[in-house]
Amino acid sequence: MPDITSVVNTLDERKPYIELKQANKAGELSCDSTSIAGSMSQRACVYSGARVALNPVTDAVHLVHGPIGCASYTWDIRGSLSSDKETFRTSFSTDMKELDVIFGGEKKLSKSIDELVELYNPPVIFVYSTCIVGIIGDDLEAICKEATERVGIPVIPVKSEGFKGTKSDGYKAACHALMELVGTKEPEITSEYRINILGDYNVAGDVWLVKPLFEKMGIQVITSMTGDATADSISKAHGAQLNLVQCSGSMTYLAKWMNKEFGIPFRKVSYFGIEDLAIALRTTAEFFGSEEMMNIAEEIIEQETNRIMPEIQEIRSRLEGKTAAIYMGGAAKALTLIKGFRELGMEVVIIGTQTGKRDDYKQISYQVKDGTVIVDDANPLELADLIVNQKADLMVAGVKERFLAYKLGVSFCDFNHDRTIEFEGYDGFLNFARELDTSVNSPVWKYVGSKIEGAYSESSGADCETEDETKTSNKITGERSMQKIDPITLQQEPVA
Repeated sequence: MPDITSVVNTLDERKPYIELKQANKAGELSCDSTSIAGSMSQRACVYSGARVALNPVTDAVHLVHGPIGCASYTWDIRGSLSSDKETFRTSFSTDMKELDVIFGGEKKLSKSIDELVELYNPPVIFVYSTCIVGIIGDDLEAICKEATERVGIPVIPVKSEGFKGTKSDGYKAACHALMELVGTKEPEITSEYRINILGDYNVAGDVWLVKPLFEKMGIQVITSMTGDATADSISKAHGAQLNLVQCSGSMTYLAKWMNKEFGIPFRKVSYFGIEDLAIALRTTAEFFGSEEMMNIAEEIIEQETNRIMPEIQEIRSRLEGKTAAIYMGGAAKALTLIKGFRELGMEVVIIGTQTGKRDDYKQISYQVKDGTVIVDDANPLELADLIVNQKADLMVAGVKERFLAYKLGVSFCDFNHDRTIEFEGYDGFLNFARELDTSVNSPVWKYVGSKIEGAYSESSGADCETEDETKTSNKITGERSMQKIDPITLQQEPVA
């Protein structure tokens, strides 16, 4: 494996988790393990993984059995939208105190369940265990089983003690909770072709741009898990003939279980970008083997592509040659982003994930050019170092990385939970292109400057400055241009 010290300064124990792509070879990147102590991982805990996967179930009560901090940490962290109920937007907690830790919180949990049923009359309650519950040994399963018999609705334990693994284990805990619902009601069949959309969380309304495409093809979408899903729609998910899995890290486990339990096959797809959208529609049509559906799919692909392409080409002319850094939670989004950037004329120079597997990184390695840095479970200092040394013009990541990019004078796009605009479907990809164009080509970068040497001296915006603009820019930035930046601490140091 090539030496990565030329692009990042990190702990010796972390070096196997960082790879510099070379000579079209897929290396053996270390991954899929617990974070190294002291590396300040960006990963979330098991509980967080379970919460983000289940929280978009719109009419469920989500009760966190633990201290109030756990409930506040994950409250409303996905920008998931609902077409009906809004119960999921309220976070509930047993608010365990010191006495509860000493004497146990089982009675408090049981009382909380009764109170929530009386107030909200929900169709299902998910009860999440936290670190402290795992330590003191509250019997979550027994309490939930007893409550189910008492209140007459499913009260489902989510075994998500934060210390017992990684975020990926939280996804599995969420899948086990969903298994308790799937197959408990019979679906209403309205089409001979039926699918479930798995691993889409309807962030900013993404599902609402994708679902109509399948409906135009004559397909009934029974449920989307878990974006804009209800307890009722999930309980009928076994009526589908095919599961389409987008976020493979969170929902492949459930898809495999449904294949084994109900004989429902699954396909991994993406609804982001022109190429991947076409693949998703064609894959679905080919599965059902309907010539009429295949023709409709081709018509949708041609019409929608032609509709957005003029503006995409215009934006591409302004983004051509720019470079991007990608850091995602799961590998599926990272892979589809590579294609999306390519469609906009941009190259990826850094790509990483928090939960990628060995096969995921091999696929990533085949997709990116030589010299691209591939990283697993990066920490903020590594990301800062890589952005500087790889001279990225843009970073696409989640909210935790936003301010890291801004401190380095690099444009940023939030692709994760906190965005308020759709990125899936044809209109979603157009929104994404507009977002990049606005961010990368914003005039603010001429005045703020960048801590990446030479990053904007070659940009089209800087080349267009008039003499008066240059004077203004120098006046605004003051002595900033006379400083150098330590890429690790992000602190300014005076030039000797």
